[in-house]
Amino acid sequence: MMWLPYRCTSKYAVTVFRSYFHVLSRRRCNITAFMPEAAGFEGASNRSALQEFSVSNSESFWAAVANKRLSWIRPFHTVQDCDLSRGMIKWFEGGKLNVSVNCLDRHVHTCPERVVLIWERDEPGSEVKVTYRQLLEMTCRLGNLLRRRGVKRGDCVTIYMPPCPLAVASMLACARIGAAHNVVFAGFSAEALAERIRDAQCSTVITVNQGVRGGKVSELKKTVDTAVQSCPTVQQVFVAMRTENPLAMTAKDVAMEEEMLKEDTVCEPAAMDSEDVLFLLYTSGSTGKPKGLVHTQAGYLLYAALTHRYVFSYHDGDVFGCVADIGWITGHSYSVYGPLANGGTTVLFESTPIYPDPGVRTHSSCVSSAHTPCYCQDETVLITTGQNEKPSGVSRNFSGRYWEMVQRLKINQFYGAPTAIRLLLKYGDQWVHKYDRSTLKTLGSVGEPINTEAWEWYHRVVGEGRCPVVDTWWQTETGGICISPRPSDPDAEIVPGMAMRPFFGIKPELMDPEGKVLTSNHTSGALCIAQPWPGMARTIHNNHQRFIETYCQPYPGYFFTGDGAYRSKEGYYQITGRLDDVINVSGHRIGTAEIEDVVNHCSAVAESAVIGYSHNIKGQGVYAFVVIKKGVDVQEADLSQQLNDMVSKKIAKYACPDCIQLVQRLPKTRSGKIMRRVLQKVVERDLDGLGDLSTLDDPAAVQEIIQGHRELCSKQQPR
Repeated sequence: MMWLPYRCTSKYAVTVFRSYFHVLSRRRCNITAFMPEAAGFEGASNRSALQEFSVSNSESFWAAVANKRLSWIRPFHTVQDCDLSRGMIKWFEGGKLNVSVNCLDRHVHTCPERVVLIWERDEPGSEVKVTYRQLLEMTCRLGNLLRRRGVKRGDCVTIYMPPCPLAVASMLACARIGAAHNVVFAGFSAEALAERIRDAQCSTVITVNQGVRGGKVSELKKTVDTAVQSCPTVQQVFVAMRTENPLAMTAKDVAMEEEMLKEDTVCEPAAMDSEDVLFLLYTSGSTGKPKGLVHTQAGYLLYAALTHRYVFSYHDGDVFGCVADIGWITGHSYSVYGPLANGGTTVLFESTPIYPDPGVRTHSSCVSSAHTPCYCQDETVLITTGQNEKPSGVSRNFSGRYWEMVQRLKINQFYGAPTAIRLLLKYGDQWVHKYDRSTLKTLGSVGEPINTEAWEWYHRVVGEGRCPVVDTWWQTETGGICISPRPSDPDAEIVPGMAMRPFFGIKPELMDPEGKVLTSNHTSGALCIAQPWPGMARTIHNNHQRFIETYCQPYPGYFFTGDGAYRSKEGYYQITGRLDDVINVSGHRIGTAEIEDVVNHCSAVAESAVIGYSHNIKGQGVYAFVVIKKGVDVQEADLSQQLNDMVSKKIAKYACPDCIQLVQRLPKTRSGKIMRRVLQKVVERDLDGLGDLSTLDDPAAVQEIIQGHRELCSKQQPR
């Protein structure tokens, strides 16, 4: 008993001993309540230790969560067989399962009438709710229809639809019968759509007659008609009806809802190998040719489910509001697969954050024509969309569209893009305060690094200072969130504008230009991931060599993300932007995102975009496009001086913008991504190289910027 304090009695020893084990027991109880699998993880007594275990004992960790959280037709025999240097990634070999069963059937057995989808239609106040039972029946009907029309296991089906329940059913129907899906954002042009159909070698396309977004109707079926003219593999086009407007059908067209009525509501699920393809998703490449990233069955679904559950602290009964389009990886992972694998309720957002425009009054007479049924008119699958019930006198100012939706749908987790947050910030706080946001528990940010001012507004105004803001970093290639402030211990700090902490199983590393690992903190480098994880993409469709060259060869043995990052003194990660978005000014390398963060911190600035341009003396100069907040009266010269002073102070004099152009709006895709490539072409005066602008939310913004650039150049030459 020599370890006891002096004069300690045996009775005291027993008390200390019991107290010690009570603390250990309580810690173990807390961590197993958080993650039940942790009961078998030695040393994982808190969330930080759990993350360390997941990295150092990767196979044990992933085997446990895969067995616990997925329903297997046949168990796997090998957890992983991966070699990053060769681009070989295999998880859960030997296992068989069906993704649609994991997302639907097992929840129908326990809670068939739970709402799975809340479709927030473009028309305000006309949401549609779909239960797990209804979605399973819809999925089975469509799966049987696809099979009857010749779609086989291993085929790929292109889906060109806006966010709606039938789009989700289309994804799950493909998964059910063993076909891969290729969802193409329903804002892409016919040329862009055709390129993706051809590369994926699809014989079947699923679409709707028209899309409705922001009060505007888009002719999606006509776009498909144009696209398939240059796609000889396409044999049939399934067409659903989003509006009642008449549609000219071709010989290849199939009236989807009508044909679904002929099908049974039971569809035998295919037993898929863990590494069979689940979907392709195309993302932009540095060469301009889209890359078809391949995601497979078990690993992707598990990672989407785990990140959804733990990053956002999602619990049964919560309503998860991800406002991303299903055409992007965010919509795949956090509008569809993650929430459904967890038996959750998820929102499908069809509209825009400022529709109707501020000040516009919308009445029932304005929206009644769009209240049309979008599904099979069958008693077992019918989902009413208000055909016989018109909303009475909807009259709201919808620069608060998001927050009115939060109030009406009682959303608990809200996940949006920094560009939308900055857009709403400039309208002022009153449109947020107008609505009850007391149901919110977590706020999320995705798509690009969020600047400090937007983060603080999001936290203070939208979240009332009580909701943690999770600034998430991940990519199409990663399948799910890799770095985020949560999960972490409940009292762990969150630093504004930083992604901060790696998720379970993720081991980030920073590399110097010579390919050496940077081990110290308070340093910047190329962001790599040191070991594989289940959710990562397996290859680029039809071009594995390109996959290896892009992600595996730059830093052999590591997955190269293409992003730069800073690791703080505390060991937290901050994404500094794409490494190809780095400006080299007189030998000094500076990320455009870093300059934008300083510029956006100016009280007069709503948002900005920074690019590099050719400079005779410096090699590259800094060109900033700046959007001023509404109602702010500031002189251009004064603002330029203020911004240069701020950048000089926060970064360095060499990072100061050589040219500042004030613009009304920035060119963005409909998902909110700023098209810096377009801005680059404008500054380079390569207007012939602007490319396809049809994917922009408002192509007219580009013409305004071109005219503004000409006027600026006539006044002064960029320094």
